[in-house]
Amino acid sequence: MSARGVFVVFEGGDGVGKSTQVEQLCTALAPTGREVVRTFEPGDSVLGAKIRRLVLDPETGDLAPRAEALLYAADKAQHLHAVVRPALARGAVVVCDRYVDSMLAYQGAGRVLAEAEVEQVARWATEDLRPDLTVLLDVDPRRAVHTKVAKDRLEAAGETFHARARASFLALAAREPARYLVLDARRTVEDLAAVVSARVRALLEDGTGPGLSEVSGRLAP
Repeated sequence: MSARGVFVVFEGGDGVGKSTQVEQLCTALAPTGREVVRTFEPGDSVLGAKIRRLVLDPETGDLAPRAEALLYAADKAQHLHAVVRPALARGAVVVCDRYVDSMLAYQGAGRVLAEAEVEQVARWATEDLRPDLTVLLDVDPRRAVHTKVAKDRLEAAGETFHARARASFLALAAREPARYLVLDARRTVEDLAAVVSARVRALLEDGTGPGLSEVSGRLAP
């Protein structure tokens, strides 16, 4: 029986070091011989790249919060269709920088839309495909995004926006703790990478049966 696909997602506020940890994990997994697919949202599809420019470019100006949420949902639907599901079907380890939680935190809590409604849209767009593991890198947003000089539309959304988003990320992790690894982003790069790598290797050694990313890839009745 071939190895099952494993879906790992990194979440957290802007500037917490997600991209660095994605790279660290992909490097750590290389010697395992498994195919590793590094990807991200929004933007890692032909359609997604166009959506990314729209939602992040400051020149886009004021977007209705519902329009913004729907654009992110469209990106996710295409991303799963073009990148994530084919890779999982091949038995790859998919390592993704942002996924559904970011939409719930930013477009839901951040934009003060009804979070349950945003979640319904996000889960529908992704056919309720859940990660096997979500790594949440947590830090006070004043220690992360606000240290950046050039900011995109979301990074420049203000302190209150980012505080609401952080609270949402933590609430999502508390809701399903078995699916999450919550880490203090202030720890060293090496320390964080070691903890994440150990957790993911445990997933890979868990056998070849259906994983969370396969059995939960449909809407509940």
